[in-house]
Amino acid sequence: MNGMRSVDQLWQMIRREAESAVTRDPVFGTALSAAILDHPDFAHALAHQIGARLGKSPTDRERIARVAGEAFAASPDLIDAASRDLQSIAVHDPATTTLLPPLLNFKGYVALQAWRVSNWLWRQRRNDLALLLQSLSSDQLQVSIHPTASIGTSVFLDHATGIIIGAFAVVGDEVTILQNVTIGRKNSEPDRAPKIGRGVYLSAGSTIIGDVSIGDFAKIGAGAVVEHDVPPGCTAVGVPARLTNCPESKVSA
Repeated sequence: MNGMRSVDQLWQMIRREAESAVTRDPVFGTALSAAILDHPDFAHALAHQIGARLGKSPTDRERIARVAGEAFAASPDLIDAASRDLQSIAVHDPATTTLLPPLLNFKGYVALQAWRVSNWLWRQRRNDLALLLQSLSSDQLQVSIHPTASIGTSVFLDHATGIIIGAFAVVGDEVTILQNVTIGRKNSEPDRAPKIGRGVYLSAGSTIIGDVSIGDFAKIGAGAVVEHDVPPGCTAVGVPARLTNCPESKVSA
């Protein structure tokens, strides 16, 4: 996929993929109609998907979808972010080149969009409902992101099981987060949360904790525990984490 499509272009691509899928497998058609083809645009389809994945009953699913639809109607930037997140999966995941499978099947994608709704609710001072969405995402999708966190776009939650992003954490654009990653504060630092820069790669089982900054395009190795800053472009591995593969510093004349 070359470049970012507009939301309308994205929606047309998704609909074409869904229509082709129905032709190949008519048994799949009913589910695809409910998820994609019965909806007028990407926002309505995404709201339906959030409700379907978080709701525990038909009534719950309808209510959650309605709340998500309200958020998307009030803040179209949420849909633009969702579009970028979805397209980035096709760019960064070598196993996926189309848009329909991650929209329907990648729970990390749905969890991230549910967080965008909960963050919108929090900013509207609807804190209880925001926290309820966080709880449902944790229960149903195994991804818990606090509504006060800040997350950029083109973010990819890969495999998306056991991911925890705590209150006030900051995650930049184009970040990839694998399974069992924790980003959170220390008990002694209630208002100081990690800041994850652009293009960072957080490997499976890594933990970033406390008032630390992870520089742009840094990599955190599997199982690493990071409690100190990681400069841009460096790799951090081990427990406690140590730096490796850092770009060579420029030497003054």
